[in-house]
Amino acid sequence: MAKAKTDPNYKVIAENRRARYDYAIEDDLECGIMLQGSEVKSLRENGANIAESYASVEDGELWLVNGYVPPFEQARTWGHDERRRRKLLVSRKEMARLWSDTQRKGFTLVPLVLYFNHKGLVKLKIGIAKGKKTQDKRDTEAKRDWQRQKARLLKDHG
Repeated sequence: MAKAKTDPNYKVIAENRRARYDYAIEDDLECGIMLQGSEVKSLRENGANIAESYASVEDGELWLVNGYVPPFEQARTWGHDERRRRKLLVSRKEMARLWSDTQRKGFTLVPLVLYFNHKGLVKLKIGIAKGKKTQDKRDTEAKRDWQRQKARLLKDHG
């Protein structure tokens, strides 16, 4: 990841920060996303929102459902639908693994980050996750608070 930050083309478009709070993420996967021209231009300009979205495997294809890409003003006539389903691109082997994880093991596919990679292509990182119970969320929060407090104490006394 350190190399990506120095790369001039790498740019985070949208991040689902709530995902790590609501889900225990087991694994993640980078996949391509099929977009229209006006969507790419809109992403370069405005950004997007993937907080309320999810990914699902249907009929042997992977889809991003409910992801928001704002309309591109200059493409009003031939623009795009902001919340349309967008096809995600992964290999057949990955598709089979995702299908088995969601259908057999009860995992959920959660979009984590939408970004331009070093080649300037739009990529989506999806997490293979299990939902957290309320107690797990409290435990995570308590650990985070303790880490913050510990860092503060070490900084003051160090």
